[in-house]
Amino acid sequence: MSASEDVAYVDHPLLAPSFIERRLYQIRLAGTARDGHTLVCLPTGLGKTTVSLLVTAQRLHDVGGKSLFLAPTKPLVQQHADFYREALTVPDDEIVVFTGDVRPDDRAELWQEAQIVIATPQVIENDLIGNRISLRDVTHLTFDECHRASGDYAYVYIAERYHADAENPLVTGMSASPGGDEEAILEVCENLGIVDVEVMTEEDADVSEYTHDTDVEWNRIQLPDEILEIRDALNEVITDRLEKLKQLGVTKSTKPDISQKKLNRMRAELQRLMNADKSEGYKGMSTHAEVMKLRRAVELVETQSVESVRRYFERQRNAARSSGASKASQRLVAEPKVREAMRKAESFDGLHPKFRKTRILLAETLGIQNGERVIVFTESRDTAEALTEFLSESFSVRRFVGQGDREGSDGMTQNEQQETLDKFRNGEFEVLVSTSVAEEGLDVPEVDLVLFFEPVPTAIRSIQRKGRTGRQADGRVVVLLAEDTRDEAYFWISRRREKTMQNELRDLKGAADDLEAELDPSQRDLSAFAGDDASSAGSAGSSTGNEGVDAASEGDANGASATASSASNGRTATAAATDSDGQSGLADFGPSDEALARADDGDDSHGEDADPGDDPASDAEGDEVDDSATVAAAGTDDEDTVEIVVDQRELDSNIARTLSKRADLTTRLETLAVGDYVLSDRVAVERKSVSDFLDTLTGGDRSIFEQIADLTRHYARPLLVIEGRGLYEERNIHPGAIRGALSSVAVDFDVSVLFTEDEDDTAELLATIATREQTDRERTVSVHGGKSAKTLDEQQEYVVSAIADIGPVTARTLLEAFGSVEAVMTANEDDLKEVRGVGQVTAERIREVVGSEYR
Repeated sequence: MSASEDVAYVDHPLLAPSFIERRLYQIRLAGTARDGHTLVCLPTGLGKTTVSLLVTAQRLHDVGGKSLFLAPTKPLVQQHADFYREALTVPDDEIVVFTGDVRPDDRAELWQEAQIVIATPQVIENDLIGNRISLRDVTHLTFDECHRASGDYAYVYIAERYHADAENPLVTGMSASPGGDEEAILEVCENLGIVDVEVMTEEDADVSEYTHDTDVEWNRIQLPDEILEIRDALNEVITDRLEKLKQLGVTKSTKPDISQKKLNRMRAELQRLMNADKSEGYKGMSTHAEVMKLRRAVELVETQSVESVRRYFERQRNAARSSGASKASQRLVAEPKVREAMRKAESFDGLHPKFRKTRILLAETLGIQNGERVIVFTESRDTAEALTEFLSESFSVRRFVGQGDREGSDGMTQNEQQETLDKFRNGEFEVLVSTSVAEEGLDVPEVDLVLFFEPVPTAIRSIQRKGRTGRQADGRVVVLLAEDTRDEAYFWISRRREKTMQNELRDLKGAADDLEAELDPSQRDLSAFAGDDASSAGSAGSSTGNEGVDAASEGDANGASATASSASNGRTATAAATDSDGQSGLADFGPSDEALARADDGDDSHGEDADPGDDPASDAEGDEVDDSATVAAAGTDDEDTVEIVVDQRELDSNIARTLSKRADLTTRLETLAVGDYVLSDRVAVERKSVSDFLDTLTGGDRSIFEQIADLTRHYARPLLVIEGRGLYEERNIHPGAIRGALSSVAVDFDVSVLFTEDEDDTAELLATIATREQTDRERTVSVHGGKSAKTLDEQQEYVVSAIADIGPVTARTLLEAFGSVEAVMTANEDDLKEVRGVGQVTAERIREVVGSEYR
């Protein structure tokens, strides 16, 4: 017990004593999540993470194996790791964090010893593709902010591999906002292999005592004439471009405020024309790209700030000046009306009315009302930076953005993000100006005001943002809305989608009988987990539930979960059962029924929020790419399995994912010195999309001829694969130049050129060639090729690059700095760190490899 005798805590061998407050709704949700693949829908701030923690504790106690917890951003991963280490009795060194900051070979070793791994999905995806880890022994996999599980997001791939590879899988998906409609929610469930949907809302009796009202105020703003003139000039150009697309028959509307849905349909029609090899399709697609760029500029000037549109125009000018610039970019900056809009934006010296209103609202909250903290959300990083600078004149302000660097804008490192949040929690500054990176479950402190600089057009993000306030007391949310702009459209879209999602969740919640009819009959009611009488409830030894366990129920139907509500109305748990192996279930979580009743009937104090962080929807800025050094493969039991080595920079495509799912081959990730795929000791492939290939002809970092030359020096049968269509139509490059380049590759370098339709076609081609090489011709795979380096320089680079897997780029840098292989080998750690690109870890590793005794 804590200092307050009225507060009950969850009791379990793997949980820290008197740490997790016993909340009946969390126990009920954990019970169902223990028995089957479950989507847990719970309002932000009410402890979704705690629900998953309870399931993890039970699975590790009863079933063994290891638990994997995935969260979309580095700050969120670290936050969950801190909570798990504090809440569990599992040794801290067995709860490990996997992000791109941890070397792949270190991750492979840590994976073997860990009980709990908390990771970003990109890293786990890379390790699965690279055959470094296996999900076979993972007995509980949690997808935090699982509404992301759509399209090509890593959650989808990982879930597919988990269900295929794990011996005893159990999935828990968590989100405050799983989708804008039933179709979206069902897509998430399908992609994650979920069969139960557990929904609790603020209306449930068990939940309502932990929630507070959040008022939403819509504050209308009128734009000055100068800003409207910039917008109108851009809209005229949009209308002109839509007229051209209308002539192609892909649209009927030429209104500049045409919906995004119609623009998407237009693009699909243009793609159809391109697939039919019609030149109109390529021209139309370029015009469509202009429309999209112009609409972004209009959106910025209407809803963000003149400063943000100034920066946007500058980026467009720079893009148009670059070699190999697209026709769309070049036409855009040359258009007279666009140039006029640029001049008006440059000459505007007034203050955007949203900036003025923001300052007034902050003064009211922090001054007149004696508030302590405010979060301001904005869609644009440019606006976030301009707002931070502007508000700093009157308040203590910090920005919070993602990790990616962009033109004219530096991102924040993980340490900088964590330091900023810590200072905000500690009251060292009063205003946090954030992009979407702080939207999802990141545990930011209770705030007095959440200010939306613009309406958010998706229900998911709107709900996440509002979750930052109203956790411990009534909160306030203000949304700034520029009249007669896209803000108004987004306002209505957001209102409609949120209402739709709430209705869909209620429908799902109310459909318990229908859902139960479709579920495995062995799944049972949750309420057996409520007290001592149920202390011997069966374990979750199977992800589909426990055979022979009697269903029992307890409590108010209002607090019951979706699948259990119809069975639990007004009845009390009087019995429990025991598994054949006698292992206890979630019923061991907690005190007696009498103690629970005292807690439920006690005072209104809610104690410390058990969820230290549900969280931010990382900007795509926040997602990391694993750019660590080369590691060895995890290996395979079948010596005859065909292997394809993939350069880790190829992970931007789906080819490696597609190959890694095949049962007849394995993939391995390496930092390849040359090529993108190695298929044998003599065959390596340089893959180029049509755009990439054209870029290399127009002054990219390395020309296609340099890359092909490197390939031919190392491999006897090098291949160039060009993927996609529109080779002669996509860029303003003379067809003769393209044919000349292809001829040179084939004739001068003796490299075969193959063409594929798309990524799937490329994957099939690679698999076919690798199988022929390794099975029919019994050749092995070698990442260094079957040909020796021809020059002394290349041999020296090869030797140095092998040290600590530092790769070819760092090898060249080291040789340039020290002058010889011998000098690199004998350099001390401090001298190594002076070399560009060599940090503390790399320097230590080099000295370890060079200086350690051979065993």
